[in-house]
Amino acid sequence: MIRINLLPHRELKRKARQQQFTILAGMTCALGLFIIWGMYEYIEKEIEYQRGRNQYLQNQIAILDKQIEEIKRIKEQKQELIARKGVVEALQLDRSKVVHVLDEVARLMPDGVYLKSLKQTEQHIHLSGYAQSNAWVSTLMRSLDASPSFESPLLIEIKAATINNSRSNEFDLNVRLSESPNNLTESHLN
Repeated sequence: MIRINLLPHRELKRKARQQQFTILAGMTCALGLFIIWGMYEYIEKEIEYQRGRNQYLQNQIAILDKQIEEIKRIKEQKQELIARKGVVEALQLDRSKVVHVLDEVARLMPDGVYLKSLKQTEQHIHLSGYAQSNAWVSTLMRSLDASPSFESPLLIEIKAATINNSRSNEFDLNVRLSESPNNLTESHLN
């Protein structure tokens, strides 16, 4: 016997396919949303990680900037200290140089010559004083010229003067210190 199905089988199959499609579409949408949410979370974590790294770098850059400023400040202080040291060394050298100059002038001074002032300006020395005669002034100038510590004595003025009721000659002369720094110490040691 032949069986005839009078039920609407095509509609049932269509309904079953529609349910399958709806379920698959729902599952696909849910899977798509889950993937999108997962990617969003992953990207957020990566962004947060990168922000943390950027903040760390910013903090390290700020620390290095402070260290660079401190290094600059220390270099400036170092330059100031070097300049001060140079000034102190120059003063120490000049201090002994002045003593040597005064000692050398005292050694070269003839008996008939008396100084009233001695003034040093850089490499020049101005001598003012009294001499019993013009010959003593000439002797002083020859002694200064022969000395290794001095060079180029130049007589500015000589004039007659009366001191303590005795006739004298008042003189002004300039002399240059020698360029060689060892001359003063060598002549002092001799």
